[in-house]
Amino acid sequence: MSSCSRVALVTGANKGIGFQLQAEGLSPRFQQLDIQDLQSIRALRDFLRNEYGGLDVLVNNAAIGFTVNDPTPFHIKAEVTMKTNFFGTRDVCTELLPLMKPQGRVVNVSSMESLRALKNCSPELQQKFRSDTISEEELVGLMNKFVEDARNGVHQREGWPNRTYGVTKIGVTVLSRIHARNLSAHRRGDKILLNACCPGWVRTDLTGPQAPKSPEEGAETPVFLALLPSDAEGPHGQFLFEKKVEQW
Repeated sequence: MSSCSRVALVTGANKGIGFQLQAEGLSPRFQQLDIQDLQSIRALRDFLRNEYGGLDVLVNNAAIGFTVNDPTPFHIKAEVTMKTNFFGTRDVCTELLPLMKPQGRVVNVSSMESLRALKNCSPELQQKFRSDTISEEELVGLMNKFVEDARNGVHQREGWPNRTYGVTKIGVTVLSRIHARNLSAHRRGDKILLNACCPGWVRTDLTGPQAPKSPEEGAETPVFLALLPSDAEGPHGQFLFEKKVEQW
């Protein structure tokens, strides 16, 4: 999608919260992307580099989740959800963040479920996830440990909550904090702003028809962050809900 020579990529934009682009007066251009497939991500990376020379806005919106009553075993839910929501998002960031142009905007769509899940973690895990010095490698290790603990049936004993989706979104929120810190350290002059956000409880295939927000309303905070003015100093490395910074 390009508008006024600016280029934005919204993953998972074929439905739900992502499918609101023409309503914004924009001209979306579909490109195939499977965030679980590294070859697919790299093909899109090469297309963006060759066609546009980079990227101005990246919205990592693609995600999956199981319904509450889904009979799938917990450890399978953990593995499948983590593969898409955390590791897929991480792979997109790894390949596409180097393409971000100066004054670029990155929005990782997380969830208030990440905060709820965090508060249900053990104090030790909470301390790790709230650390300002946690590395990406350490975070990856923790996300893998959750899946392994779930597979072994010991996740609660090890301090994890009984929330697969929430834990994957802890990963997305903390990854956002790490990437923002790295951008500040290595590309400070480019003034790229990167944040995580919660769109709210939105009527999508994932949440069902009882949710109070329309997809248009759910898109408000991601769009707000994606369109922060070029002279904005922040927010950066934050988690936002209803356009306001939430305490992590």
